[in-house]
Amino acid sequence: MDLYYTDHFELPLPSGHRFPMDKYRRLRRHIATSDSHRGDPLLVPPAATDCQLATCHHREYIERVAAGHLSPLEIRRIGFPWSPQMVERSRRSSGATIAAARSALRDGVAVNLAGGTHHAQPACGEGYCVFNDAAVALRVLQSEGLIRRGCVIDLDVHQGNGTAAIFADDPSVFTFSMHGTKNFPLRKFPSDLDIDLNDGTEDEFYLAALDRGLERVLAAGPYDLAIYLAGADPFEGDRLGRLNLTLAGLRRRDERVFRWCAAAGLPVAVAMAGGYCPDVDLIVQIHATTIAIAAGQRIG
Repeated sequence: MDLYYTDHFELPLPSGHRFPMDKYRRLRRHIATSDSHRGDPLLVPPAATDCQLATCHHREYIERVAAGHLSPLEIRRIGFPWSPQMVERSRRSSGATIAAARSALRDGVAVNLAGGTHHAQPACGEGYCVFNDAAVALRVLQSEGLIRRGCVIDLDVHQGNGTAAIFADDPSVFTFSMHGTKNFPLRKFPSDLDIDLNDGTEDEFYLAALDRGLERVLAAGPYDLAIYLAGADPFEGDRLGRLNLTLAGLRRRDERVFRWCAAAGLPVAVAMAGGYCPDVDLIVQIHATTIAIAAGQRIG
């Protein structure tokens, strides 16, 4: 199973910044030293090109990001200070999901050890998201004739408003987001299927809702590729999540998604998405469990 990483593209952040950037480096090191991934190649993806990003984002926005011409308000909305490293890392994150999607078509499953930047919209970034990697990957593979229809299974705790906005009125991609109803973002664009969860939702209610959601996604198929945003932030210890899933519940969530893909014969590219637990080792554990389950699941 191919694994794509971008953590060596350093993103300088001010002291005390709330985003746990170190989780990507720790996750890659964990995977590199794990016996269960000894045969899985760790690969550096190419950066997404302007043409690839323009399948989802306005060229004027791409150019202003590259040149550092975003307004202070736009920078605050993204949440990261602008730097050349921010631009390169954002391109590489999209490039990693493009590469993982290609690998998934060949091997059944592949993983971006970062990604899940689902708040990025056609003309703006938001919520630590500059470019929308899942949307770009689907549109790039469609433009190359490798797939016709795709679906996004977004289980980050925050609604995938950017993905929903990009694919609004586009029947070639089915967007499914399951998220906290009172959580960020304040403005939620309608996905093809949104499941809103109350604060404090626990394992059994969550998993039953997921089963119903996956049934509806399947009914709207068929698809040639799924992209799964496996957020760690529904975890009960996440400081931004507001849900109460246990580690065991998150494992069962991932097992359900990969079994669903396998039963449908559907290749799946995985992105890590959010995770904001104060204990970064727990975020790494959650993401590593997702990857281990993916590695053990034969799809297609």
